[in-house]
Amino acid sequence: MDEAEPFTYDGGRVDPGEVQNVRYTVSETYMGDPVRMPVTVVNGERPGPTAFLSAAAHGDELNGIEVVREVAHEWPHDELAGTLVCLPVLNVPAFLAQERYLPIYDRDLNRSFPGDPGSTSAKRMAHRIFRNFLAPCDFGLDFHTSTRGRTNMLHVRADTTDPAVERVANAFASNVIISSEGPSGSLRRETSDAGTPTITVEMGEAHRFQRSLIDAALDSVRSVLAEFGMLETEVVRWPGWRTVIENGDEKTWIRADAGGLVDMHYQRGDLVYDGDTICTIANPFKTESTDVSAPFTGLLVGVLENPLVYPGNPLCHLVRLDADTRRALERTRTADVAT
Repeated sequence: MDEAEPFTYDGGRVDPGEVQNVRYTVSETYMGDPVRMPVTVVNGERPGPTAFLSAAAHGDELNGIEVVREVAHEWPHDELAGTLVCLPVLNVPAFLAQERYLPIYDRDLNRSFPGDPGSTSAKRMAHRIFRNFLAPCDFGLDFHTSTRGRTNMLHVRADTTDPAVERVANAFASNVIISSEGPSGSLRRETSDAGTPTITVEMGEAHRFQRSLIDAALDSVRSVLAEFGMLETEVVRWPGWRTVIENGDEKTWIRADAGGLVDMHYQRGDLVYDGDTICTIANPFKTESTDVSAPFTGLLVGVLENPLVYPGNPLCHLVRLDADTRRALERTRTADVAT
């Protein structure tokens, strides 16, 4: 039988059966003080895969932070097989400023991977994170929320054309998987390309903890770890209904054609039918209004939270559902109401 192995990184080692909380230096401030990223490494006594859980690559996206913290510090790890690398706050400078991007030149850390030790501050930071804590892993879950002023239902973004990534995405057990390879420089694309299959988990909105989404995500983390033999628990392969939106399938961001105040008639996760009025945009006097209709029958994966829009601002993210999926969704929701 194989033996459990230590997890090593520049400057440290975590042996089997150990838990280590680290503040790992990823950059420096203008004053020359270290910028330290919190890391918890849980190395089980039994051999198994190494997985990372990361959050707050964008500093204002908080839901995932609580997911990663609870896995690291509230779950029992006596029976863990393998190693968990828990990274609750990747983008420390943006987190401290409560901004989406690095305050230094407004750069996006999630477009800077795998990084470069001789390039910009963002790429140097990304390089240290990638080399020490992402690339050594066997798979990863990267948690995000929508940007400020919008909210997303819990869903997965993953390159399902890669069987290894598809396995992680399916095990996460979300209702919606949007398949794409992801933007160049994004954490999930670059880690997957480097041999660590990774998915992005989208959940809720910026600047807050949303308990129902956090709890649902924790259930799905258990499912993924069970799929890879790290936990002895049930694998939730089928969440009642599922749609996988692949390249070429119909999905769209519906944008405002008029400026004004938005009255949104549906919420994230709602089913809308072709021609339904999703929202109404009116001027301050309500003397002029514009109805925004669904161009096809589908699911609102994301919707506007801030009701103020200019022409061109996104209102909602709609993905098409076929008839079978719609019926499965409706059956599931009817059963939920009955119970």
